[in-house]
Amino acid sequence: MAEGGSDEFSGRLGLIFATIGAAIGTGNIWRFPRMVGANGGGSFLVPWLIFLFLWSVPLIIAEFALGKRSRTGTVGTFRIFAGKRFAWMGLWTAWISTAIGFYYAVVTGWCINYFQTAIRGGLGSEVDTVEVWNSFLQNPMEVVFFQAIAVAITMLAIWKGAKAIEKVNVSLMISLFVLLFAALFLSFVMDLEDGSLDGFVYMFSIQPEYLVQPETWINGLSQSAWSCSAGMGMAITYSVYMRKDEDTTLNAATMCLANNSISIIAGLTVMMAVFAVVDDPLAAVSGGSSAITFLVLPEVFAQAPGGPVVQLAMVTMFFLALSFAALTSMISTVELCVRNFVDHGIERPQAVGFTSLAIFFFGLPSAATWILVDDSTGVAFPQFLEVQDHIWGYGLMFSGLFIAYSIWKYGWNRYRAWQEENDISGFSLRDYLDNGVSSFRDDFINTGDNDWWIGKWWDYIMYLGFPLMFSVLILSYFADMLANVDNPWDPTNANGISIILLFWGITAGLFIGLNRFIIINRIVPTTSNPWPLAVLSGNFTLEPRPLYRNVPEGAEVPIDTLPGGDDPFIVEVGEALPGSFVDDYGETRPHTGSVIEADIGYSYDQA
Repeated sequence: MAEGGSDEFSGRLGLIFATIGAAIGTGNIWRFPRMVGANGGGSFLVPWLIFLFLWSVPLIIAEFALGKRSRTGTVGTFRIFAGKRFAWMGLWTAWISTAIGFYYAVVTGWCINYFQTAIRGGLGSEVDTVEVWNSFLQNPMEVVFFQAIAVAITMLAIWKGAKAIEKVNVSLMISLFVLLFAALFLSFVMDLEDGSLDGFVYMFSIQPEYLVQPETWINGLSQSAWSCSAGMGMAITYSVYMRKDEDTTLNAATMCLANNSISIIAGLTVMMAVFAVVDDPLAAVSGGSSAITFLVLPEVFAQAPGGPVVQLAMVTMFFLALSFAALTSMISTVELCVRNFVDHGIERPQAVGFTSLAIFFFGLPSAATWILVDDSTGVAFPQFLEVQDHIWGYGLMFSGLFIAYSIWKYGWNRYRAWQEENDISGFSLRDYLDNGVSSFRDDFINTGDNDWWIGKWWDYIMYLGFPLMFSVLILSYFADMLANVDNPWDPTNANGISIILLFWGITAGLFIGLNRFIIINRIVPTTSNPWPLAVLSGNFTLEPRPLYRNVPEGAEVPIDTLPGGDDPFIVEVGEALPGSFVDDYGETRPHTGSVIEADIGYSYDQA
């Protein structure tokens, strides 16, 4: 095996800081204030907090439990929990996160550039923020340069594995907390100057008319889902590095509550500053994510009380905090992809290098192509990047649905096993609820290591509430496009429905097709022809693809009762692989050691 041993965080604090860092991103600091401003201030907080406990926390608990038992990334987790035929679901989850990373690296570069611009005094009161934004966005070399910096920092942060990820996240998150609290204090002073604290009041004032609007609830659900990275596979990835006695429930709740706390702090910072100096604050904060962050806020902070020094500190702290938030999310995005390569035998340095290069090169179109200017405002915007966000952003919802499916399947399998053990036939809803629905919670959540005991409410959410919320979110998304987008079914319409369904369909079809030939098996040529020619001519055979579990010392637990857990080619790091396998024709054949050695640099003779 390529890695010499298991990798783990030093303790709970490292895990919590890493997961909080993964969840906290630019969406907390620039999307959340926009949602608050556009949906009635405190009225938006009501559904946002409700869905924190109906969607985000239950789903993060599930992810932690899945990863802690599988001890693999997303592909291996679905291979183990859902079975071989569904390993492609893990690849979908990894791809969605990585595809978002392609353009998120560009956004991270924007944040870093604005920080260095701010600290040099380039965002002062005399500066035209539209001109600063347009000149930067329309300079491809400059955008690509800062994109490369973001990717390089991320690569260095994860190069050495869990311990390095832990140290970087602890440093960045503590710095982020300090910066945001300092900025919050200055914004409070700004809002207090007129004696009204109107920004603070608006943030927490409930306007009943907004609570009867479906849009408020849908926005609250979507913000909670994306902000906590629920269903993204991030918690699965980081739980691979959990110590054996870590509590999944308390960690999940801590991570989600900390994420929402940062959103509140960032929201207050933005709302109080904007209300203090802008004549029409609601129009300013609801004018679009990029607009409020890179156009409005520099102008707002340039009017902070205390003179040029305080104004410089305000804008610099904000964009440094934004850069730190973006980088911690980038770290988890790249690590999610890297973990899947390492699980399948690739050396970590190779996996980190390959993934980083892929994210950089596939992000170039978002950085440097299709940069347009809005005729009505004169503001430049990255059309290609926005199309990518349009296509892949809601793909995260399917990742969450796949996680729920794995839980449903496990419950059904345990129910059928219980029937066989007790010689019971037919179907009984009562028996299914007691011996099927509750199985995942009993076996993987309430394990004795958890400080908080999870009751049947979690089962109701995962089996009934989650499909309902998923359906509402997806249907509302498409309904909104049907109502507000011209020619939504035109496949050339970058903001339409057809382009989303086309990319989703092609990706899912490709991954399902690759499942048997690439994900759970490897193609071995049976002739001397090169690999591509052997595949095209059909002169190949399939061998099981090994999957290596990262199991810390003392954390060994059985997985043989899981749908895919009895596969002999799923082994712990350092264990020997089986010397033979049964092919599609039922014949026992030796495993080709030379193929393993060529693919992952592992000598089969050493096993």
